[in-house]
Amino acid sequence: MCRTLAAFPTTCLERAKEFKTRLGIFLHKSDLGSDTGSVGKFEWSSKHNKEGRNFSEDVLGWRESFDLLLGSKNGVAAFHAFLKTEFSEENLEFWLACEEFKKIRSAAKLASRAHRIFEEFIRSEAPKEVNIDHETRELTRTNLQAATATCFDVAQGKTRTLMEKDSYPRFLKSPTYRDLATHASATSTSPSKGSPAEPSHT
Repeated sequence: MCRTLAAFPTTCLERAKEFKTRLGIFLHKSDLGSDTGSVGKFEWSSKHNKEGRNFSEDVLGWRESFDLLLGSKNGVAAFHAFLKTEFSEENLEFWLACEEFKKIRSAAKLASRAHRIFEEFIRSEAPKEVNIDHETRELTRTNLQAATATCFDVAQGKTRTLMEKDSYPRFLKSPTYRDLATHASATSTSPSKGSPAEPSHT
């Protein structure tokens, strides 16, 4: 665990560099990044996302709640990039797969996708096996016998809780996120071109 750069300088610096590299790749190429997929680096301008928040506000919002992080495309990309440096991205990928799964309306497609998700994330020794208890695993297996949009709800809820209590605090304490937040704070209190600075709130 990277608590401070002083404690583990080499390891933390390497993880920070890997985090930044992966985050840049995700924001540039991934559908978890910008809508156009053309963002190669952070933009600290007044450009707003769908929620009316510019990127600086978005970054600062990630530390307000786990819900705000998961509700931000850039936040999900950043969190995923961080989890990959810890080799623990399977929980987030499972959570995202469940969110997409709930949007399926075709019963046939629902059943097919449910089995794919189970094979990839839930079954014992799955390629991206998530950390859930035996009871939840077996409950989910039973649910697949008559797949519905809610058949992964219990497993998804447990992986979300695990991320919120474990990975999310480490993400917020990571050197790279703290650097992003510092930059975002400085930018949000500085005047942008053609418009006055917004007052800061303490």
